[in-house]
Amino acid sequence: MRVLMLSKACIVGIYQRKLEHIAAAGVDLLTVVPPTWEDERGPMPLERVYTAGYTLHATPVRFNGQFHLHYYPALPALIRAFSPHIVHIDEEPYNLATWHALWHARRAGAKTLFFTWQNIHRTYPPPFRWGEAWVLRHADAAIAGTQSAADVYRAKGYTGPLAVIPQFGVDPALFRPVRQRAVRPFTLGYIGRLVPEKGLDVLLAALAQLKGAWQLRIVGGGPQRQDLEQQAAALGIHQRITFVAQVPSTQMPAQYHQLDALVLPSLTRNNWKEQFGRVLVEAMASGVPVIGSDSGAIPDVVGEAGVIVPEGDPHALADAIRRLRDEPGRQAHLAQLGQQRVQTHFTHAQVARQTVAVYRTLHQLPLER
Repeated sequence: MRVLMLSKACIVGIYQRKLEHIAAAGVDLLTVVPPTWEDERGPMPLERVYTAGYTLHATPVRFNGQFHLHYYPALPALIRAFSPHIVHIDEEPYNLATWHALWHARRAGAKTLFFTWQNIHRTYPPPFRWGEAWVLRHADAAIAGTQSAADVYRAKGYTGPLAVIPQFGVDPALFRPVRQRAVRPFTLGYIGRLVPEKGLDVLLAALAQLKGAWQLRIVGGGPQRQDLEQQAAALGIHQRITFVAQVPSTQMPAQYHQLDALVLPSLTRNNWKEQFGRVLVEAMASGVPVIGSDSGAIPDVVGEAGVIVPEGDPHALADAIRRLRDEPGRQAHLAQLGQQRVQTHFTHAQVARQTVAVYRTLHQLPLER
C-alpha cells in the first residue's frame, strides 16, 4: 500500500518518529513537507531526524506562512510519479492546500483522507466555506485529533469514515523522567507560542500572588514576548523569570528536565480554543506534573493525571501552583499518573498503529467518483 502524506507539521524532527512507525507497519510512505514554514515565531526549517524506512521529500510551498492559502505547486507531479493508493492530507478541510491536494489525488485515482483539529463550529466566508463543503462531500475518510473536532464535522454534515486519533504522540525513549532531580527552587515552566490566547498574562498575574520560592521558565517565541517582559517588570517578578528562545525539537527533553511542573493557561477566543496541547503529553511523559486551564481539549488530554483550573482565573491558578509546590508527595503522584496516561494513550507507536488501521480500511473500500 502506497501512501503520500502531505504535512507541514512533519518538518518538526521529533514528529517524524510516527512516520517511521507507519512505514514499519508495511506502508510504502512518501511524506511531502516544505523546506521551511513561517509563523509568528519566525521561520522554522525542516529538521531531518527520524527518516528510516520512508521518504521525506521537501518541496517549495507557495504563500508560505499563510495558513489558509498556502499550497505545494509540485504536488501534482509528485502524485503522478508516486501513484499512491491513498493521499493523506494532514491539513484542515477549509485550507487551499487541502483543496489542491484532494483535486489532484482524485484525478490520479487515489483515495483521500484529511485531518482536523478544528473544535469550534465556525462558518467561514467564501471561498473557504465552499471549499470546506466540497472537501466534506468528496474526501473518502477523515481523522480528527479530538472527539470535539469530530463532533464539529459531523455537525457540518460529513458522513464518511471518521477516526479520532491525535496527530502525533511522543516517543517515551526520548521524553522520559530524569533519574535525579537537581536541587533548585520550585521551577514552573511554559513551553509554546508567546501569543495572547495562551494566557501567559494570567500566569504572570497568578505568580505575582505566590509567596515563597519559585521561578518560571518561558520557552518559545512569538509577538507577545516584549509585553510579557514589561508585565513581569511591572509586577516586580521579572528577576524570577527566564525567557528561552525557541529551541530545536530534539533539545526539548532537556527543557522538561529543568521543570518541576508545566502550566498551560490557555484562553478560549471566539475563533479558537485549545485544540490539544502537545506540551502536556511531552511533560507527562517526562515525569513533570501539569496544570492546565479548562480551555478546549486540555481537560480531556490531562484526564486525572494533572490539575485543571478555570481559564482566566489567576487566583485559582495561583492556588493550584502553590498546592503543587508545597506538596512533594502530590507532585510525585501526578508525575506517575502522567507517565501512565501517556503510555496508554499518547505514544507515536499507538498513533501510527491507529492511523495505519484507517489506511487499511480505506484501501479496501471501493473508489467512489
